[in-house]
Amino acid sequence: MTISTTSSSTPTTLGADDDMADRTNSDETRTESDSLGSMEIPADAYWGIHTARALENFPITKRPISVYPDLVVAIASVKQAAARANAEIGVLDPAKANLIDRACQIIIDGDFHEEFVVGVIQGGAGTSTNMNANEVITNIALELAGHAKGEYQFLHPLDDTNRSQSTNDVYPTSIKIALAFSLQFLLTELGLLRDSCSAKSVEFSHVLKVGRTQLQDAVPMTLGQEFHGFATTLNEDYDRLHETLWLLAEVNLGATAIGTGITADPRYAEAVVRHLNQITGLALTTAPDLIESTSDAGGFMSFSGTLKRSAIKLSKICNDLRLLSSGPQAGLGEINLPPRQAGSSIMPGKVNPVIPEVVNQVAFSVVGADMTVTMAAEAGQLQLNAFEPVIAHSLLQSIVWMAQACKTLRVNCIDGITANEERLEVMVGASVGVITALTPFIGYQSAAALAKTALLTGRNVADLVVEANLMTRDEVTKQLSPARLSGIEAITSAIPIIDLPIPGADSDPSR
Repeated sequence: MTISTTSSSTPTTLGADDDMADRTNSDETRTESDSLGSMEIPADAYWGIHTARALENFPITKRPISVYPDLVVAIASVKQAAARANAEIGVLDPAKANLIDRACQIIIDGDFHEEFVVGVIQGGAGTSTNMNANEVITNIALELAGHAKGEYQFLHPLDDTNRSQSTNDVYPTSIKIALAFSLQFLLTELGLLRDSCSAKSVEFSHVLKVGRTQLQDAVPMTLGQEFHGFATTLNEDYDRLHETLWLLAEVNLGATAIGTGITADPRYAEAVVRHLNQITGLALTTAPDLIESTSDAGGFMSFSGTLKRSAIKLSKICNDLRLLSSGPQAGLGEINLPPRQAGSSIMPGKVNPVIPEVVNQVAFSVVGADMTVTMAAEAGQLQLNAFEPVIAHSLLQSIVWMAQACKTLRVNCIDGITANEERLEVMVGASVGVITALTPFIGYQSAAALAKTALLTGRNVADLVVEANLMTRDEVTKQLSPARLSGIEAITSAIPIIDLPIPGADSDPSR
């Protein structure tokens, strides 16, 4: 692959596909060395020996960190800010800093992500990820300067690209930035899903149905109110997730190894965060206690807990959708979900609620990931938590899956839901739950007796009330209107209560 070596601040680069096509001779290698010895590295690889060792050591998930582009961009942003800060305070040659800056910008713009090859799960507290970034950035910068990959005498991955830094402050800071970036995607999809449910609440505002508590018939409501409830709970989760941004704003950049700032100029922490905010558009701040911040993972736990809350509530909505659409003949059958695929290899015509089902499973995964984050945070020891790689993977995967789940639920399910209005009308008419609306007028005892009669005979409640001379037809019709039954129109007065005689009871009021 060839990179422009002109002095333009926006060098011409090739995309990932072009880069892979350029790798025509995988047998060619270059020799790189570290404190453990030497290794042969593919000549066309932008990563180096530290990355190569990680590939040997951690063949666990077969998922490289590049599956999370926001994490790659976040790391490049931190390295870019470090280069600018180091140049500003005079601890890095401006020409070197400019090369590192330009290389980072190329990565931020979307190129070379395929070079971030270390696994998402790794030992070493994220050192392999930091090394991978140092090597890729350095080799891109070397080519920008007209040098070959691996010619580290001109620009070094650790002495220059990693100047004033440690994995222990670069990696957690990068995770927080990546989470902030990814969260925006989730918030966008969650907001669209909320709006979709809100639109359905308007569409179904006139559709009366029977509400249920403990899976038993309760009192009437509208289908629109049910979907409005969905929209409200999604909006609450939108707000709670948005609030978690403050958990991600405090970073320990400048702490270096354990929080003492060793090897970093005292001016570095302020400068690097200032540059990082300019690069990312975020409002990051330096933690007041860098030692505490370097060892503590409490912010990740709180963020994960909020994400779990949202997943659980989204799953509950999907449970409701599966119940409401159950049948279509022998279940509730109140709503119709869009048919997305044949539901059975043996039962012709069967269609399953596959979209709510897949969202349920995403929620289950998020719950499991939250437990992983909790255990990883607990396992931290002394001045560092070594388990941030699994924290990063768990949270980033949960965010991505949640966002995609919200999207498929909206596009492939909510937007296409229809109501079985005729069935709902029949169910409301036959429901004894409607008599609850009449208790202010006929009393609980009379209402209970009529409800029992309606259940035994299957007769219409309104007819029984009128026949018992407890209310006129007009009065019953008024009180059982959809607006009254759903609570949209409040009851402002009541007629005098007339107790319905209970069969077998002594009618003598003196006894």
